[in-house]
Amino acid sequence: MGKNRKNVLFITADQWRGDCLGCIGHPVVQTPNLDQLAMQGVLFRKHYTQAVPCGPSRASLYTGLYAMNHRSVNNGTPLNNRFTNIAREVRKLGYDPTLFGYTDTSADPREFHQEDPLLTTYEGMIPGMSSGVTLTNNQRPWIAELIAKGFDHSLNRYSVYDPKPNYPGAKERGSTFSPAVYSDEDSSVAFLTDEMLKWLSVREDENWFVHLSYLQPHPPWIAPEPYNTMYDPSDVPKPIRRETLESESKQHALLKMLHDLIPRNEFFTDKLDGPAAKTSEQDVLQARATYYSLMTEVDHHLGRVLTYLKESGQYKSTLIVFTSDHGEHLGDHYLFDKLGYFDQAYSIPLIIQTPETSGWSSDKSAVQGTQVEVFTEAVDVMPTILEWLEAEIPEECNGRSLLPFVHGNIPDNWRTEVHWEYDFRGIGSYQPMIEQRFGLSPDQCSLTVLRDENYKYIHMTALPPLLFDLQEDPEEFVNRANDPDFQEIMLEYAQKMLSWQMLHRDRTLVNMNMESGTLVDWKGPRFLGKIEE
Repeated sequence: MGKNRKNVLFITADQWRGDCLGCIGHPVVQTPNLDQLAMQGVLFRKHYTQAVPCGPSRASLYTGLYAMNHRSVNNGTPLNNRFTNIAREVRKLGYDPTLFGYTDTSADPREFHQEDPLLTTYEGMIPGMSSGVTLTNNQRPWIAELIAKGFDHSLNRYSVYDPKPNYPGAKERGSTFSPAVYSDEDSSVAFLTDEMLKWLSVREDENWFVHLSYLQPHPPWIAPEPYNTMYDPSDVPKPIRRETLESESKQHALLKMLHDLIPRNEFFTDKLDGPAAKTSEQDVLQARATYYSLMTEVDHHLGRVLTYLKESGQYKSTLIVFTSDHGEHLGDHYLFDKLGYFDQAYSIPLIIQTPETSGWSSDKSAVQGTQVEVFTEAVDVMPTILEWLEAEIPEECNGRSLLPFVHGNIPDNWRTEVHWEYDFRGIGSYQPMIEQRFGLSPDQCSLTVLRDENYKYIHMTALPPLLFDLQEDPEEFVNRANDPDFQEIMLEYAQKMLSWQMLHRDRTLVNMNMESGTLVDWKGPRFLGKIEE
């Protein structure tokens, strides 16, 4: 480890939409601490995840690989142990990367005995990460803390999210209005923050790497007092969707399937059966209000972390990265959850603050308060952290470091488009229904998206494609794939997608050669420029 103090605080807030920050003009949600972080750092306004749901998105975030390369395509799909990741790489620098929360990484079963408990859950840790507090779906460390504080011993992973019974105004406000049985001071956000601050308090003279991974604002959407009353559903933006569910579902067979299959009881504490797509407008608007309140709760506790770093003198040596794994539809297009192909599931926030941008470093070339308007992707986060730590970026990475933007520069040949993937094979869950509905094998159940400023092209392995004209139809209502006037665009974007896939194939060994009698190992960027036509 070098003599210079260099700490990393890598924060994820699960299921946080990219449009939900006060500093970019959201009409309702209040995020004063993140706004301040953005003012002292760099905010990336066109940032997208590579895959959904949690497991695949985090696999890309931690490995710097597109899903087509890491192939951990569903929650529970093993992540191949041959890939490196951010934790493994920073260990080479002498750090002990420590997790507070979860990474949703499914272990490679070839590395373990078939009876190993790691093969019973998709919520493992990425290899190389140490545990400060592991807080998976069972929530046991947090629940144990609640019981120690006097809560009922029967509390479990389900009942801990039960709302207060007979709460005044609940019937008029919607099913997610009633608060949790715990207070804000006892919430899982507060607990995880407390535990991380305790851990840091005895490491003020060390270099550290912390991954703080909050569950909120992921469902279940239930907020403690006073956050549950913070936003009125009459003030929140209404969902972007057609007038009826039936007309929306006509866009594509996959969308119709998602409308039919995604259950309401995964999101709403009333546990009612039926598809989420048929949720009443009252409940949709209140869910949005509650979702925003959970964001403000996270923001409040992040404020505690930032205050501690400043007061302890560690702020001036810490790289802070705030992002999410994926977004959330919140009723847009009659969808809830993170799935499909619409932007709402893939657009996520990214704020990067370095000691240079915050004014603590002697390096005055960094810019402060910039909002970057070019396309960036989740695969860029790992190489960014590694470059700041002056580490080598693995050859296998698909992403590129964002540090040049911190210094006010746009790198040559920066991307003008983003890509993401969605795999709906549903092994262990929806697979029989998908086979019955579409007659597809699991390997036929995937799609890839190419999105730029003008068009969005969705190619499906075995279902019809889609094309949206984003200049004329930014809400993505009209599929132009079969429109005769758009066939040249369809061909152009299909060719672009093929070129993207070819360019980003695994290159772990392909730039090595021994034909000359000496091992030649060429290292360089994947992309140098376009061939002029």
